[in-house]
Amino acid sequence: MAGRSEPPNPPQRQPSDLLEFDDERPIYYSGQRAPVDDEHMLERYDIDDSDWQQPPRPSVSYDEFVGGAGTAHPGAAASSPEYPRYADSDNFQDDRSYQGSYAAGGFDDRGMTSHIPHAKPTNRNSVLSMGGGFMGRMKNRLGMGPQYSEMDLPLTEAGARESRTESLAGTTPKKEKRHRKISKSTFKFGLGRKEVDPSTLGPRIIHLNNPPANAGNKYLDNHISTAKYNIVTFLPKFLFEQFSKYANLFFLFTAALQQIPNLSPTNRYNTIVPLALVILVSAIKELVEDARRKSQDKSLNSAKASVLKGSTFTEVTWIDVSVGDIVRVQSEEPFPADIVLLASSEPEGLCYIETANLDGETNLKIKQSIPETADLVSPGELSRLGGRVRSEQPNSSLYTYEATLTMPSGGGEKELPLQPDQLLLRGATLRNTPWIHGIVVFTGHETKLMRNATATPVKTTAIARAVNIQILMLVGVLLGLSLISTIGDLIVRSREQDKLRYLFYGGTSTVNQFFSDLVTYWILFSNLVPLSLFVTLEIVQYCTAFLISGDLDMYYDKTDTPANCRTSSLVEELGQIEYIFSDKTGTLTQNIMEFRQCTIGGIQYGDEIPEDKRATIENGEEVGIHDFKTLAGNRVNHPTANIIDQFLTLLSTCHTVIPERNDEKGTIRYQAASPDEGALVDGAVELGYRFIARKPRSVIIEHDGQEEEYELLAVCEFNSTRKRMSTIFRCPDGKVRLYCKGADTVILERLHKDNPFVETTLQHLEEYAVDGLRTLCLAYRDISDQEFEEWYEVYNTAATTVSGNRAEELDKAAEIIEHDLTLLGATAIEDKLQDGVPDTIHTLQEAGIKVWVLTGDRQETAINIGMSCKLISEDMTLLIVNEENAEGTRDNIQKKLNAIRSQKDIGAELETLALVIDGKSLTYALERDTEKMFLDLAVMCKAVICCRVSPLQKALVVKLVKRHLKAILLAIGDGANDVSMIQAAHIGVGISGMEGLQAARSADVSIAQFRYLRKLLLVHGAWSYHRVSKTILYSFYKNVAVFMTQFWYSFQNAFSGEVIYESWTLSFYNVLFTSLPPFAIGIFDQFVSARLLDRYPQLYQLSQKNMFFRTHNFFSWVLNGFYHSLILYWAGNYIYHWDKPQSDGKTPGHWVWGTALYTAGLMTTLGKAALISTQWTKWTFAAIPGSFAVWMVFLPAYASAGPALGFSLEYEGVLPRLFTDPTFYGMAIVLPVLCLLRDFAWK
Repeated sequence: MAGRSEPPNPPQRQPSDLLEFDDERPIYYSGQRAPVDDEHMLERYDIDDSDWQQPPRPSVSYDEFVGGAGTAHPGAAASSPEYPRYADSDNFQDDRSYQGSYAAGGFDDRGMTSHIPHAKPTNRNSVLSMGGGFMGRMKNRLGMGPQYSEMDLPLTEAGARESRTESLAGTTPKKEKRHRKISKSTFKFGLGRKEVDPSTLGPRIIHLNNPPANAGNKYLDNHISTAKYNIVTFLPKFLFEQFSKYANLFFLFTAALQQIPNLSPTNRYNTIVPLALVILVSAIKELVEDARRKSQDKSLNSAKASVLKGSTFTEVTWIDVSVGDIVRVQSEEPFPADIVLLASSEPEGLCYIETANLDGETNLKIKQSIPETADLVSPGELSRLGGRVRSEQPNSSLYTYEATLTMPSGGGEKELPLQPDQLLLRGATLRNTPWIHGIVVFTGHETKLMRNATATPVKTTAIARAVNIQILMLVGVLLGLSLISTIGDLIVRSREQDKLRYLFYGGTSTVNQFFSDLVTYWILFSNLVPLSLFVTLEIVQYCTAFLISGDLDMYYDKTDTPANCRTSSLVEELGQIEYIFSDKTGTLTQNIMEFRQCTIGGIQYGDEIPEDKRATIENGEEVGIHDFKTLAGNRVNHPTANIIDQFLTLLSTCHTVIPERNDEKGTIRYQAASPDEGALVDGAVELGYRFIARKPRSVIIEHDGQEEEYELLAVCEFNSTRKRMSTIFRCPDGKVRLYCKGADTVILERLHKDNPFVETTLQHLEEYAVDGLRTLCLAYRDISDQEFEEWYEVYNTAATTVSGNRAEELDKAAEIIEHDLTLLGATAIEDKLQDGVPDTIHTLQEAGIKVWVLTGDRQETAINIGMSCKLISEDMTLLIVNEENAEGTRDNIQKKLNAIRSQKDIGAELETLALVIDGKSLTYALERDTEKMFLDLAVMCKAVICCRVSPLQKALVVKLVKRHLKAILLAIGDGANDVSMIQAAHIGVGISGMEGLQAARSADVSIAQFRYLRKLLLVHGAWSYHRVSKTILYSFYKNVAVFMTQFWYSFQNAFSGEVIYESWTLSFYNVLFTSLPPFAIGIFDQFVSARLLDRYPQLYQLSQKNMFFRTHNFFSWVLNGFYHSLILYWAGNYIYHWDKPQSDGKTPGHWVWGTALYTAGLMTTLGKAALISTQWTKWTFAAIPGSFAVWMVFLPAYASAGPALGFSLEYEGVLPRLFTDPTFYGMAIVLPVLCLLRDFAWK
């Protein structure tokens, strides 16, 4: 129990190594959390695929590993830990047994007072860790490692784990040279600044009321940053990111070539100026997005906290809170850092905290200071507090904490143990407690909250990667065209040497001429690659994100929460999702459970009863469901009145709920360890039995206006092995009575043979299961005083066992007394789903998306929720994997796989499958030799439920699927415990709800309700994918269609490198005249209406299967551009071939023809845009006809002003001849029609 003082002489602990269980010893665990914690798992898995060898895995439960309730340290019994004296800390040797509790899976009792060394820091900044090659080194130097930060190194750096594991085991790391993968996040921008993972260091010493001493340790400050850039890194990081895009790198190279004198056929600034504009637009967009992140960070960093300065509390900002500060936190305020609780306003240093933002749980938790500091309630007393805290180093384990507090005592020092009961984590909030005092132990990115979050990864979409490949293909085409033209020039020079003698006056060699021509033609044909493509895509994606954020259909008015698309560059992948990984509590559900129905003595009762299920009398028997009013009447004058009384008494007494009384209103608020217990107690209150007080050895209830006190004699706690809970009371009537509640399977097998209501109750349980309700059976037994006394001796012996197997002994003791029970009935609780969840999941499955639910709930709970939300249905075959060891898990999975494959081999029709696997089995299934087998089984199932999983396991499951399948993954959750999963997926979606904003802030998209995922994917996702695909393909097409005419012209100008079009007009083609149609298509086009996409979710598979952006789509658009360029050039050439004199007797000339051809090409590409636009809006009209209008205004203005100002002299005298030539108008109309006739016919 929190805050319980240790006995004067705690019993000596017996050595017990949790890693060396006897094979015949059964292993029990309490079911409170996953069977192993994150720190343990980090050392088991080599997710980097390096050659790190993992040691044998112990089979231990979570509570055996980290300690059950009241434990002092991981793996220990609930007695006080034996801490080494602080004075010994200066003489550490190379034995990490003290800290080995994290690494070895349990607490090693060998020599707790032995000398313990500082771990040898892992050399994470070796030459190898810079990554492969120059580009790898530069990426790491600039902080461009795309997946993880130093905060997440244990997940991603096998070598660090190995070194750490070896040092933890007391051995020296092997110094052999070997190749291994190094996390790209080893370096951040800082030119090789060495970063050491603090969790590999020795204990942290924090001095009380001694800021200079703490400052000397140079701990991290309390600054939090989720921004991508700062003032130093923006320029190098941004430029590196921009020029890692092949198109930008290509144009930078081309711009550099244009600066070589006498080689460029165009103006030397034709490429560098548009490229600079493109980079500028991208920079503005990046700065706007990063400014939004910094604004959120600033709001958090500038929050106010009260810090003890001298003998008074002074208000400072969070960013100024430092390690060692004593802080005061008021009710309803979040904790600014990780704090050790010293005292509170409540008696005995108690306080209540809410950890929804950390672990997804909304129920309040109790924390309690150690007795020695509980009276430090005034600033003066706190200011005189001396001593030091000897704390573990920062780590990601939310549920463990090891430290000691050394205080002056009687002229000497006294060392006191600190444990998780005293740790208040950043991200948690103080509730129902006026204030607390505490000392800061971890700040900023070293807090457990931030250690459980990874740095925002740089995610690249599949389409973006494909675009880079396609650009390389176009560059290959460009190089081929340049080589053909260069060779053509050399052939012409050799054949016509006599006629072209003037070209050889410089004495240029053939080799020099070859390279000179190659550069010329490279520059000439460089416009085949669309310069504005990436900036166009970025603006399209940014606007799409804005439209998503402004969609009122995804606005939740109850909390005034709109959708928010934080990462615009991923919007198209919303249309390609194949797997969704979802949290349950707070994501699928409201985390609100209600007592709906019960069956007592074979009679059903309920609160809201459908008309067709109301109770009636058939053949002299009562059938159907009675309302709760009938139940109240039956308590008085019905044959089952005594059973009803025992049933309701059990509900109101057999639990661990804590009542909180509001003295002003006289109301009671119940704080339950689980929503189920809270719902059962609330149900008892609704039915007239009110739990009003809990004392250390009794509980008090009230019914019918009278208070009754039940003396609590013993508690046999619930765990997932027992699946039941029992309490033994001495009741007001003097009898000793055992009350038991649990799963039907375990209760029914412990009943006395004479129970008249078993069959009826079983029938009712089946009805509840059909409705997706959570069920528990309730039973009791009267026990004689003699039997109880004999049993209590056994129980008391088990309860005081300190050899490490206390839970097992208590379970054995419970088995002795839990028999011959009398069945009272059963309860049915509804875990309130969010509105629209079942329909949403069903629709997503129809769209071809597989949904996996990853939850920390028990297996039965998870299955019930799966039924309620229609993730799994009655016609599905459930494949359950729930094993205690690796071999059993492997065999179970293999048998199921073999059975499915054998059905396939004989051509039998496969049943619809759903896989359910618990956290312990998942631990083994994720091992390297089993993971592929597990994945093969999982992908054969329509739905997968992983229960009892930890946050790290969630991320590992996502990474497993991501590593082996070429599928786009989406993860959705609402708590900080979902952040690692969200960031591991291609798309992360956060729910902005009761669980805080950590998930929403770390996600790519945040929404308020799960049901909004339907429109986000099926409508916005499908639209975005189609729009982006069409925008990219059109951008390639329009450049090929116009600029390939330069290549055809080479065959007529003796490969001289002559251009058809004026240089700046050429550059303005992408930037000005064809820039708007891609925006209109990419932002507003709708290939199918939202109504049809929602009605026919199967349409989503068009985008999911990448039907619009495959390789053949790219080549078909490029070939279409080639085809149009052929018609444009040769038909245009034929029209102007004879160059007939105009009315003044002069011929139009080269630049008149080139301008006319440019106009026809522009009309053709704009016409193509019109043909592929399926949704015509005012913006479409402004973009397509408007672009041609811009050209017709620009041409006369520029062609007049340019020559007058001394540039673009090619336009000298062109306008009068162009606009008076009927051929120009005919060409602008006829050529586009000829080009688009086939396209129109095909459409």
